[in-house]
Amino acid sequence: MILNASGCLDALSAPEVAHGLDAFVTKTVTPEPRAGNRPVRIAETDHGMLNSIGLQNPGIDRFLDSVLPCLAELGIPIWTSVGGASPEEYAHMCERLDGRREVVTIELNLSCPNVASPDGDAAEIVAAARAATDRPLYAKLSAAVPDLPAVARAARDAGADGLSLVNTVRGLALDERTLTPRLGREVGGYSGPALKPIALAAVFACYRETGLPIVGMGGISGGSDALEFLAAGAVAVALGTVLFADPEAPRRVRRELDEQLRERGIASPAQATGIAHIARTSRAPVVAA
Repeated sequence: MILNASGCLDALSAPEVAHGLDAFVTKTVTPEPRAGNRPVRIAETDHGMLNSIGLQNPGIDRFLDSVLPCLAELGIPIWTSVGGASPEEYAHMCERLDGRREVVTIELNLSCPNVASPDGDAAEIVAAARAATDRPLYAKLSAAVPDLPAVARAARDAGADGLSLVNTVRGLALDERTLTPRLGREVGGYSGPALKPIALAAVFACYRETGLPIVGMGGISGGSDALEFLAAGAVAVALGTVLFADPEAPRRVRRELDEQLRERGIASPAQATGIAHIARTSRAPVVAA
C-alpha cells in the first residue's frame, strides 16, 4: 500500500497524483485554525529539504464542513492526521471525526518538530484518543527520542492500531552569504534521502518490539527503497519529499516495487514484510530461486 506523507500533497490541487495512491493522508488538522510559522518555510539542502510550515490548517470545523466533503469526492480512502496541545484536544478531534464515514483511519501526529510539543506523553494521548473513537489509530512518532521502541510499545499498549514511522527530524540550514538561518523559525523538519537509514532503523526496531502494522516513510524515492521498508517491517510506505520533484512518484514507485518483487520471486508486498528479520537470522540473501 502506498500513501503520501501528511502535508506533502494537496489532493484537491493535484487529484491525478492522489489517484496514484492507495489512500490519501491529509495535512494535520487541529481544533482551531492555525496560520502556521512565519516565512521562510522551505529550504532545499544538498540531500533533502527543511520545512517549517507549522501545521497551517483551517481547523476542524472548516475541515469537516468544506475540505473533507471535497476530498471524499475523489473516491480515495482518507486518513486524517490530527494534532493538538493536550490529550483532551486529541480526544476532541477523534470525537469529531468518529461519525464521519469518509475517514477510514486517524493518524495521531505526536511528533511535529515545527510546533511546541503537546502536553502529555504518547501513551496518554493515544489512550485519550482510543476512548473517543473506534476508528483505527496510527501513532506518528519521531526517531529523535532516546528509546523509540519503548515509546512505540507504550502507544501500542494504550490502544494504537499501528505506527507511522518516522516524522521529520529537526535540522538547520544557514545562508551561505549571511551565515544566518534560512528558515524564518530558524530550525525545521528535515526530510529526504538522508533520512532513510534513520527511518529504516526505526521501522526495524519497532516492528520487532511491537508487532504492529507500520507505515514506513523517510527518504523513499524508488521501488528499491520501498522494498527495504517492507523488509524492515512495514506493511505500507508513504511518499513525502519525492512528491515535490516527481508527481508521478506513486505510480513509478509501485511499478518499480513490483519489478523488485518479481526479481526476487516474492509473490506480493505482504510477503516481503519483515524479511530483513528472517534474513538476519539465516544470513541468506532473498533472491529468486
